[in-house]
Amino acid sequence: MSIVAGCDIGSVTGKTVILDGDEIISTSIIPSRPLPAKTASDTMGQALEKVGLDIEEIKYVVGTGYGRVKIPFASKTVSEIACHAKGAAWFMETAGTLIDIGGQDCKAIALDEKVKGRVKNFVMNDKCAAGTGRFLEVMAKVFEIEPKNIGPLAMKAQKIVPISSQCSVFAESEVISLIAEENDISDILAGVCDSVAGRIVSLVGKVGLREDVTISGGVGKNIGVVKAIERRLGMEMKNLPGDSQIVGALGAALIAREMCLQ
Repeated sequence: MSIVAGCDIGSVTGKTVILDGDEIISTSIIPSRPLPAKTASDTMGQALEKVGLDIEEIKYVVGTGYGRVKIPFASKTVSEIACHAKGAAWFMETAGTLIDIGGQDCKAIALDEKVKGRVKNFVMNDKCAAGTGRFLEVMAKVFEIEPKNIGPLAMKAQKIVPISSQCSVFAESEVISLIAEENDISDILAGVCDSVAGRIVSLVGKVGLREDVTISGGVGKNIGVVKAIERRLGMEMKNLPGDSQIVGALGAALIAREMCLQ
């Protein structure tokens, strides 16, 4: 079986997954560089180094993500929607609704009931940063904390302080005002997570909710957002049995494997 790879170049991180048959033999997640081509080279280089391979030993590479057209070594490029659906279904065959929250956009994807990993329908947010990983990064800077700490702090909230602004710029100003009014930080962060969840759930409503519901993307690691989505949906989501952040790159690698078998 040929060794293949998927490379997902997002606005916040670059991810690579290398497959040997049905086995994930290497992964890499790095912060995005200013140039997508540099991000691609660095994340691929890191993944290759882990298993002692050279790029020439990779039979086929599929690129995805917003920077996919800039990946110099990609054999083919595929939309991140198709790749996330493919990757999520590989991790969880029963997945029916996939929520993907990335750095600059968020999507609700309905997976086909009959064909594993195929997209039946999808809806994505507009170009506003609200409801995305970038929005959470902005909020983290306001509180002078790491983005990864938002979820744990939000889980300590005694109540949810609502964030009414739909625009991320206005929301930032609103949060600064809430801090000045001496609201509890955890309560405000719970409101921030709930604001993101509200955006996501409205998208899910447009594609139709079908179990099992799961989440991909880096924000899938934010327990505050995950619990806020579950509260709004009125149901528990299923955790993928793998890293939610590599789902797109995994899907790209799976498509690369399919291309080799043709």
